[in-house]
Amino acid sequence: MVEGVPVRRVLVVDDDRTFTTLLAEALQRAGYEVSSAESAEEALAAVATASPDLAVLDIRMPGPSGLELGTLLRDQFGVPFVFLTLVDDEDTVRHATAMGALAYLVKPVDVRRCIPTIDAAAARASELRRLRQSEAHLSNALQQSREVSMAIGLLMERLRLTRDAAFERLRSEARARRQRISELAAELLDSAERLNTVGATPSRSGTRDSRS
Repeated sequence: MVEGVPVRRVLVVDDDRTFTTLLAEALQRAGYEVSSAESAEEALAAVATASPDLAVLDIRMPGPSGLELGTLLRDQFGVPFVFLTLVDDEDTVRHATAMGALAYLVKPVDVRRCIPTIDAAAARASELRRLRQSEAHLSNALQQSREVSMAIGLLMERLRLTRDAAFERLRSEARARRQRISELAAELLDSAERLNTVGATPSRSGTRDSRS
């Protein structure tokens, strides 16, 4: 392992114990942290504890297939995967690609020749993970910016302030409370929403008075 570089975690899922052992040993020599499973059920249990960065899945296994497992890993856990199979045909390759497989290995294969492909897939998985994180951060920043803008508009309306004055009021209050501006903005909007809801609900006493 290179100092300063995070260890990449790989889950190998194959009911062929000999192949799984050989591949796991080769991956460990290449610097990976490896966990293994012989079925989809074992793999799902391993994901909960191992948190793999990449899964290497045999397509044909007893019980749920590698294709079914890949769907679960993708949709429920966000774990990217590489497929292993004895079948080399266009339909299988097309299906694997459509599912989002990062690579496709045909057995029998020399495990040493698997490493470059898995290296490339792991690098791609890391890139995709960074992109998802960046998108999440951007979405959060845009949401916070929207809330701040709405809170400034609310202060402008309620306190008859200019935009600059409203922003300065919001910033000063956030400093006094030792909060982020976005947090205070969200609180102001929530309070305004609750106040609007209360104001739009007729009181029971008012209803009784109208009937008398």
